[in-house]
Amino acid sequence: MSGNGAPELSVRDVGDLRVAVIAAQWHEKVMDGLVEGALRALRDLGIGEPTLLRVPGSWELPVVAKTLAGRGYDAVVALGVVIRGGTPHFEYVCQGVTQGLTRVAVDTGVPVGFGLLTCDTEDQALDRAGLPGSSEDKGHEAVTAALATVAALRSVSEPGR
Repeated sequence: MSGNGAPELSVRDVGDLRVAVIAAQWHEKVMDGLVEGALRALRDLGIGEPTLLRVPGSWELPVVAKTLAGRGYDAVVALGVVIRGGTPHFEYVCQGVTQGLTRVAVDTGVPVGFGLLTCDTEDQALDRAGLPGSSEDKGHEAVTAALATVAALRSVSEPGR
């Protein structure tokens, strides 16, 4: 199971954050599970009105994440799924989206929750989507990781203060 060894994150005092969730539309059942897990995590953490945007596919996640990071959001959570097919398309999309989201976080300083499933089969994606019977809830995990990163950054004082 890919979730073995995951840290138990404790996140507190983040109810004041402005958070956006961006979700691809491909693979509706998987995406519905990821979005529900992300929204549940936000509710559990006291964030009642996050922004939720749906984009055509995973490829569009980085550009929207960058735009939102530049508009004052404290964290952005990107959710998508790419399932391997018989062409190199899988590698190009996975690599491009991963590098794009990494660049957004590093260039803007806004934590980006990485909820991009890169799976060999649809069954693997469903098992990570947080649906009833799934072994993992990657939407929830992406939110928790992003907000734990915000909390870590808040704990570091700026130089000269």
